[in-house]
Amino acid sequence: MSPERNQADTHPLPPDTQDSPDARALTALPVLPSADLLRGQKAVAIDHNGSLYRLQTTRQGKLILTK
Repeated sequence: MSPERNQADTHPLPPDTQDSPDARALTALPVLPSADLLRGQKAVAIDHNGSLYRLQTTRQGKLILTK
């Protein structure tokens, strides 16, 4: 993670979604740029609770997470 980012960084939601409880909960989450996770690679492995997951980017710039 870059030094200027911290766990308090959040992204604002569109005005039409800001009033829902779920949307307010999302704004409290830390934001990690996908570039920080992928580090220039097309895919990375993520170890979560003893299981390996694959996070990859598509040609269209979307993300896929598979187990």
